[in-house]
Amino acid sequence: MDSLADLSETPLALETLRRHPCYNEEAHRYFARIHLPVAPACNIQCHYCNRKFDCVNESRPGVVSELLTPEQAASKTYGVAAQLMQLSVVGIAGPGDPLANAEATFDTFRRVRETVKDVIFCLSTNGLTLIRHIDRIVELGISHVTITINAVDPVVGSRIYGWVYDEGKRYAGEEAARLLIDRQLAGLKMLASRGVLCKVNSVLIPEVNDAHLPEVARVVKEHGAVLHNIMPLIIAPGSRYEQEGMRAPVPVWSGSCRSNVLRRELSLCAIAVSAGRMQLDCWARIAIRILHGRTLWLLLPWMKRQGHNFRKNWMRR
Repeated sequence: MDSLADLSETPLALETLRRHPCYNEEAHRYFARIHLPVAPACNIQCHYCNRKFDCVNESRPGVVSELLTPEQAASKTYGVAAQLMQLSVVGIAGPGDPLANAEATFDTFRRVRETVKDVIFCLSTNGLTLIRHIDRIVELGISHVTITINAVDPVVGSRIYGWVYDEGKRYAGEEAARLLIDRQLAGLKMLASRGVLCKVNSVLIPEVNDAHLPEVARVVKEHGAVLHNIMPLIIAPGSRYEQEGMRAPVPVWSGSCRSNVLRRELSLCAIAVSAGRMQLDCWARIAIRILHGRTLWLLLPWMKRQGHNFRKNWMRR
């Protein structure tokens, strides 16, 4: 693909808009997805994460109460698909990193493909080992990949990642962040060049990467991402951020605009996203992943009409 526009206008992208709930808010009304927990191990440590925590009231994205083998996952998917005709997406996102458990992940996709035909395959990863698996991803028909990229500057990244473990060596600080970022961007570019639709997730961390996210959006767009999804920080109990007293963003109700909005302290980034394009400095629509994995579209044209100084009132506070 010569440009992002080329990739976003392919038949695959248009079909995604219709059937993939992660890429199209309206698809939630008509289609279903299933995430298979077959990947327990992770090769990086984020300061907001603690994979040891789980309880009956747990609702953080990526946390599960049981793991499945590839055989169990394929059997479960077949059973769900037989009863739920609206199933359109089969994804693997954890609870660790799918590519840190590559054999189990790819074996699961292979088994599912043998029994369930008309579904989209989706993979979510931190991207550390992505460049080693490009061919296999394409061969298995994994058409959608999500990469969590929280920073493109190692200095910022060093405040988010505790360590990175690769090929028997543990990295820390800026060295770890630089290795991870380089691998993420290289993998993103390679996938986009092979026609795989790539979405980038970024966790908005107040006073750490909030002001940096417009730069993240610019860089991932250049490398081929078709959608940038910003998720407010959810701090896991026992994580380093909790120990340091970090505050997570909190959704509040605003009666004046009849829409959930986030407090100004979040330094909300000026990024409008869609499956077909990304535009910095466009404030008409901002997609944000709210607590418990729900997506909320904030429609803000009324603020634009009233001449609000968005950069002053939102980004710098």
